[in-house]
Amino acid sequence: MIENIRLSFQGIWSHKMRSFLTMLGIIIGIAAIIAIVSTIKGTNEQIKQNLIGSGDNTVEVSLYQGEWTYDMDYNSIPAGVPLVTDEVVEMILDIPEVVNASRYLKRQDYSVYRLNTALSGGFVRGIDENYFATCNYIMQKGRGFVKEDFSKYRKVAILDEDSADALFQGDDPVGGVIEIRKEPYTVIGVTTKKKAFEPVINSMEDYETYAETNAGTVYIPDTTWPIVYQYDEPQNVIIRVTNTDSMTSAGKACADLLNNYLTTKDETLKYKATDLLEQAQKIQDLGSSTNTMLIWIASISLIVGGIGVMNIMLVSVTERTQEIGLKKAIGARKNRILWQFLTEAAVLTSLGGLLGVIVGIILAELISYVAEMPVAISIPAAVLSVVFSMVIGIVFGVFPSYKAANLNPIDALRHE
Repeated sequence: MIENIRLSFQGIWSHKMRSFLTMLGIIIGIAAIIAIVSTIKGTNEQIKQNLIGSGDNTVEVSLYQGEWTYDMDYNSIPAGVPLVTDEVVEMILDIPEVVNASRYLKRQDYSVYRLNTALSGGFVRGIDENYFATCNYIMQKGRGFVKEDFSKYRKVAILDEDSADALFQGDDPVGGVIEIRKEPYTVIGVTTKKKAFEPVINSMEDYETYAETNAGTVYIPDTTWPIVYQYDEPQNVIIRVTNTDSMTSAGKACADLLNNYLTTKDETLKYKATDLLEQAQKIQDLGSSTNTMLIWIASISLIVGGIGVMNIMLVSVTERTQEIGLKKAIGARKNRILWQFLTEAAVLTSLGGLLGVIVGIILAELISYVAEMPVAISIPAAVLSVVFSMVIGIVFGVFPSYKAANLNPIDALRHE
């Protein structure tokens, strides 16, 4: 085998231009596939990143009425929707993929003020002691909530960076006072996520998904929620799971568990998980058919390249007929001749595959630079491409190799 490979490189090097032109179809096909696959992979990762964020792996489970979240600004408290008890939270934590869980209440409120400055379109969340740990938040300034804030019903608030900037406009918010529906709350801290995440807004649906991220949020202890909003309202749950791929299954399991406690006669009321991973999958699947078609079109170049390999190997057999005859005359068997030419075809296409991978990576990076599109080089795709190009060489080299192996030695020696 080593000798066959050496002879293959010797033959390729002695006809450099012819060999390169033969490999060109393979190079173009492999390069196109690598560029397409890298662009698809990069785009899919970007879609997931845009929707899910920086890897917090959190899933919100909210009460829905039909296709929309239940809005307390326009509806009364629904009958048959109990509060989420500590026992239920313990059961949620028993779900295998769930690392942490927290309860919260949420409203979009236009009555949040600091002096004459309003938090336009901002949100208010009533949270429990475990919320910030579940959502992977840290305190940027001031302090977080302590047990006494909940047990003594203290009217204290924590702002995120957006609401702090909107309400205090550069002043230090810690120690300041804001009003939520005319109830004064003292700001004790400013919070932020450990990992920054800037969502990409490409549609109205994206805007609705991330409106709270952009508008700003005020956090208050959930025990003081009735002071502002008068009632104990239906709660939402947020869970943090082990990894991104577990978000869908864990979110569904949590929603199913909460739905088991509903006693309402309104069948449209259901807890549902905000399945961002599924949204990402749908967007990715939308372009999969087009991407598959592009890969098949690029594969045509490989078939054309394979035909070129067969053609050049037939030419090579014709050129080396006397050499084949001489080898057979001194005792070379059919298998030896067959493997020699098959190895040459495989080496030729493998070199084309390697060059194609290099060109494909360069092409992918060029597309990324020019079109400002993300790319992610797929190592398995690169390895598979080289292997596939080798297989093409073997498949299309079989006929010329078989022809060479079955030449009559006497006729071959007399060939001119």
